[in-house]
Amino acid sequence: MNIGGIDSSRIEAMMAQLKAAAQKPAASPSAADALGGGLGIGGLGKTSGVDAAESSSKVSFSDALKASLQNVSNAQIQADDMGKKFAAGDDSVSLSDTMIAMQKASISFQATVQVRNKLVSAYHDIMNMQV
Repeated sequence: MNIGGIDSSRIEAMMAQLKAAAQKPAASPSAADALGGGLGIGGLGKTSGVDAAESSSKVSFSDALKASLQNVSNAQIQADDMGKKFAAGDDSVSLSDTMIAMQKASISFQATVQVRNKLVSAYHDIMNMQV
């Protein structure tokens, strides 16, 4: 079953990952490690119980952000290519598929802009804090 371009199996897999992460909060690394790669400030750094194999399988925030931006870029490129093919009269590309691809690219770009705005706002809040 395909719900809005996402397989139901992918949704179920994501839900299983979220449930697994929620069930083991004591064994997981701190939030600072997940976002910033371990700051080592005030006990927020890496714990001694984390072995090398587990730390190598973690995804850093910058890698996740870069992958998300690449996905948005790929969606925009694909939508642009479909639009060009449809405008050229290619029968393998339908109008509905082209419009859906363009809307997906637009929505993903808008979401990316909103995430950027939140990150900039959080940065400004942190910079304006009294030390």
